Amino acid sequence: MPNSHPEMSVHILKISDRIKDNISPSALGLFDSVTEEIEGKQVIKVLVSSGLEKPYYIKRNGMSPSGCYKRVGTSTLPMPTAMIDALYSRRIHTTLRNIKSPRQDLEFAQLMIYYQQKRFELNDQFLKSLELYTEDGKFNYVGYLLADENAVSMKVAKYAGTDKVDLLENDEYGYCSIIQATYSILQRFQVENTTKARITSTVREEKNLVDPVALREAIINAVVHNDFTREIPPVFEIFSNRIEITSYGGLILGQTKEDFFSCRSVPRNRELMRVFKDLGLVEQLGSGMSRILKAYNRSIFKISDNFIQVVFPIDNTNEGINEGINEGINEGINEGINEGISQREIEIVKQIKLNPSITMNEISHHLGVSIATVERDFDGLKKKKIIERRGSFKNGVWIVQDQSSKLD
Repeated sequence: MPNSHPEMSVHILKISDRIKDNISPSALGLFDSVTEEIEGKQVIKVLVSSGLEKPYYIKRNGMSPSGCYKRVGTSTLPMPTAMIDALYSRRIHTTLRNIKSPRQDLEFAQLMIYYQQKRFELNDQFLKSLELYTEDGKFNYVGYLLADENAVSMKVAKYAGTDKVDLLENDEYGYCSIIQATYSILQRFQVENTTKARITSTVREEKNLVDPVALREAIINAVVHNDFTREIPPVFEIFSNRIEITSYGGLILGQTKEDFFSCRSVPRNRELMRVFKDLGLVEQLGSGMSRILKAYNRSIFKISDNFIQVVFPIDNTNEGINEGINEGINEGINEGINEGISQREIEIVKQIKLNPSITMNEISHHLGVSIATVERDFDGLKKKKIIERRGSFKNGVWIVQDQSSKLD
């Protein structure tokens, strides 16, 4: 059920505020509230992830048996002092929030535009509310990753064969907000994950090279759960028979493989998880893994001490022509529809909605047309007030106007 019901939304906001105001360390990014219908009644379900800074406690009572509790069956009992001390001794202190950014001249125009697109009301406490500062008031590494400019880049490599001998492409996505870089990588793989078509005597079958939902979730998981404390970003590789997505960090301390595959969410970077969820890249905690395992079994995961790798086999069994996701894009060019909007312009609008930071070069590659053609189409869409540019061409994004919903 949607969370947009006014009364339920108020209750969800109250729950969020009470958790935020009364629990320490901060639990933002570790819980999610959703509505469900049970026996004809609307209820709110609070999903809670395991955090890295145990023990969590009630602020007013401090880190004591009266402030820390444990669950035993259906009961909630005070946590013994010995257990509190043991948990605190194992607490992970080197989280991104506690690491000072290597730069302090950070700007967040890209991030603010993404939040504005989601109808968030921003104020002068926006950056503080996202926990982008260390305790001494300096920008932390979360802020560095989300800033308009940084030195973090994620690579997408494409090879001709099944090994790394013949490199076709080696593209960098980054040096900008990690949100914008993630959108660009998702766009790239939407292009790469083309549709194979097979025409039989009775039906025309279409199938992506790999499951698109599972691929999207694996890409996002690799970014949001990557251990950036060692400054090692995730890597994305495309071979003739598989797609490999590798993130650094391995399993989180205390997490077992069974925990991992049972979809129990343990966010390594809860601050990033919170932002990704705010912007709709993550739906709810633990949902990404369940979507992957719905399409593939556990064997596609390779887990070592320092890395987690997802290997999607490419389905090359379908014979016939490769239609590609641009099928028919060149048909109907110059055929005016929707009051003078061409089919190619409609496709450009769709791509902008998928990735507001998409570049004209990426559109050119996607459509298989020249940059000059793309520039003319963008000029036409701007004149028709269908799209507009918000921010600079280096750090800004494209905005699709509300009246263009007729192009969907």
